[in-house]
Amino acid sequence: MAHLAHDENDEQPNAVFSRGTYAESSRVADILKRESTGGFILLIATVLALVLSNSPTSSWYFGVKEAELGVHIPGFSHLMMSVSEWAADGLLVVFFFLTGLELKKEFVLGDLRDPQRAIVPVAAAFGGVIAPALIFFAVNHSSSTAVHGWAIPTATDIAFAVAVITAVGSHLPSALRTFLLTLAVVDDLIAIFIIAIFYTHNFKVMYLLLAIIPIVAYLWIAHRFEYFFHTRDWAAWVILLPLGVITWALFLESGIHATISGVILGFCVPVKYTPQARAVQADAGLAEVLEKRMRPISSLFCIPLFAFFAAGVSFGGVDGLLKALRDPVSLGIIGGLVLGKSIGITLTTWLITRLKNAHLDPDIQWIDILCISITGGIGFTVSLLISELSFPAHSIHTENAKIAILVGSVTAACMSGTLLSLRNKKYRDIEAKENVDQNADGIPDVFSDDIDKIKAASHRKTS
Repeated sequence: MAHLAHDENDEQPNAVFSRGTYAESSRVADILKRESTGGFILLIATVLALVLSNSPTSSWYFGVKEAELGVHIPGFSHLMMSVSEWAADGLLVVFFFLTGLELKKEFVLGDLRDPQRAIVPVAAAFGGVIAPALIFFAVNHSSSTAVHGWAIPTATDIAFAVAVITAVGSHLPSALRTFLLTLAVVDDLIAIFIIAIFYTHNFKVMYLLLAIIPIVAYLWIAHRFEYFFHTRDWAAWVILLPLGVITWALFLESGIHATISGVILGFCVPVKYTPQARAVQADAGLAEVLEKRMRPISSLFCIPLFAFFAAGVSFGGVDGLLKALRDPVSLGIIGGLVLGKSIGITLTTWLITRLKNAHLDPDIQWIDILCISITGGIGFTVSLLISELSFPAHSIHTENAKIAILVGSVTAACMSGTLLSLRNKKYRDIEAKENVDQNADGIPDVFSDDIDKIKAASHRKTS
């Protein structure tokens, strides 16, 4: 079947950022559409936190934030935490579970399954992590305390990034959307390894070994009885969720950040449209089914609530804000997000295209790659989490880091938004061309797994 990108005679094998298949473009568009809603709610939660923490209600806000909740269970000493800690160590597990699902889908069905297509966004993601870290280290290497925050500006917040694109760059070409999503997915994977390796404290191997038991049980049940979870909506909540909670609690005690448990459990869920899914005429594989059930919970509740308690910092007026921004930690974070991300992603992408003896698709220019690179500097959710892991709870660096994350992310958003709006007319022309190509092809190219789903849908209609 023909690809949407070009006619066969016009195909340019050494072009990067060419349009992919209809199925891949539709899948990416659907994911970004769901993320955009969460991004706007996340913005509202952040603004509300800043208002409450810098107004007469600040004592109430910080009182709720520091209030302790939990239970005492023998052998588990970390189940009594403040509300903000529950938001970071508990609610964010849902976000990381979805990250695990998305990572596995990308490796099995998406661009990451094809090394030739994956090399550019993967390399760009690494460049977008290394450059900000180097900038932060260059600014803070003389302080043994401040340098611990080197990983803060390395993360990209896909929800906020998509919100910017939705607001001002709604006609962004499908190739650039796919690049941004794949870049963010790999960026999340790198962040997961950074958290697991560099922010593990008081490691207790016994708890980690015990966690293998519920993980294996989760894996076996999810695969062996997949049909059961397709046909009964309650089954995952009653069977898989308790195993997930046990795994989370054991990770919490092990010293490895508890959110990592969510990623591992996400990797345990079947992704492909399996014979079990086909037998019960399911609409999609179990990973996609669980993602659709959990995405609203994560986007509309878990992440906004985490942001509400993590983003609330007291500026102390204009003088306090200026003082915070003069902190080398703040300068390193802002420089990393605004300059590091844009330089790292763009330069690495340019280098890979040169090494591959490739060139950009005729519809895409380097200014478009720079737009996406700057958008990658919108770091929020994971950056806030790493800031809390990098410094003690009431350290001045912690508060300054959060202010810098906000300032850096807003600056990157404004810059990328401005560039995207200037390019929007060109993007409309590309979008019109994509629609013409799609209509000319008639039948869109699809994944082999999509063919099974189409057959299943056809069978339901005829039966």
